Amino acid sequence: MNRRPWLLLSLPALLSVGLMAFAPNEAPRTIRNDSFRRGETMQYKVHYGLITAAEATIELADDLHKVNERPCYKATVTGRTTGSFDLFLKVRDTWRSYIDTTSILPQRFFRNIEENNYRKRETVDFDHYKNTVDVESHKRDKTKIKRESYKVPDNVQDLVSGFYFLRTLDYSNRKVGEMINVKGFFDDEVFDMTVKYMGRQNVETKAGVIRAIRLTPRMPKNKLFRGEDAISVYLSDDRNKIPVLFEAEMFVGSVKIDMYKVSGLKNKLAVVAKN
Repeated sequence: MNRRPWLLLSLPALLSVGLMAFAPNEAPRTIRNDSFRRGETMQYKVHYGLITAAEATIELADDLHKVNERPCYKATVTGRTTGSFDLFLKVRDTWRSYIDTTSILPQRFFRNIEENNYRKRETVDFDHYKNTVDVESHKRDKTKIKRESYKVPDNVQDLVSGFYFLRTLDYSNRKVGEMINVKGFFDDEVFDMTVKYMGRQNVETKAGVIRAIRLTPRMPKNKLFRGEDAISVYLSDDRNKIPVLFEAEMFVGSVKIDMYKVSGLKNKLAVVAKN
């Protein structure tokens, strides 16, 4: 069953660089990071039309973790329905990525999905020197564990680590309509994502009016979102480049994910006006 995270909508990723397979103790690439640090936390309200349907949090742990002998950020995304939505669509989702501090590549990805009666737990281990991933997963019956290995492209991202990689990019000289090419691994598949740069604008959030960069991940034809540019992601137009707003046009209505609280930022947030 191919499930995409309706709460998170989209966290796009990456560009390819060379791979040094002969050096297993070293990161495949070096990415400069002036945008985020440990202890950063962002909190969001998820609105379905006029109804506040859920809450989501994106955070980096205060401490580093070693995975595959590499120092990693521990990045966790959680989402849960609230209020009346919790009565008929109960969601308790956790997504976690252990992200190499040098390459901003995932070393391990974990997700625990609880959506009504649906359950899925999954761990994905990345080997960026052999370009493989090992996936271990099970659904409600914990005795039936599935283990598979897959070939992946150079510098492949999961959805969470790809979002952090996107924040390291320089948008200052990009032209409106310029495409950012993405490779990712999700749901046992390698997939292509393309993100379009749509320029700059001020957006109103519960945390204030913020100067932002607008990106639109191109969507394939599907039964959930309305058109190729159905999703807009707004990153703060500053050195943090945090997601301050997500908007999605769906066939069943509009969804808005609005940041209302943030702490632990590495740089000053581009707030134009406070609420």
